Amino acid sequence: MKTQVSAEMLENIRKICLALPEAVEHIDGFGHNTFKINGKSFVISGESEKGFSLSFKSDRETQGFLLQKEHFYKTPHIGQHGWVSILNPTEEVWNELTDLLVEAYLRAAPKRLVKYWHELNKK
Repeated sequence: MKTQVSAEMLENIRKICLALPEAVEHIDGFGHNTFKINGKSFVISGESEKGFSLSFKSDRETQGFLLQKEHFYKTPHIGQHGWVSILNPTEEVWNELTDLLVEAYLRAAPKRLVKYWHELNKK
């Protein structure tokens, strides 16, 4: 059922997530592309009749801020743990999404990888 637009969005997500140290992609039992670090999910994407959805790990403070924006919503079933979703993200939100996906990775990554990522990205 993958559309061309969904395939392009998934490819964008892959470029962001798989560039992070030790991140891996896994297809879960529901057919969702799940990106993990050290066995912990930090990004989940999928497609339904409504289109392409992207969910990512967040903290409650960031979640509260994002839910005030019209295009974000609390992820069903795991939203109580801070997860946030977006349906059919537009080109205008990809810069923000890139930062949010990296933040999701840093929330799930072990301390040694967080430290390593920060060392790699010193300005």
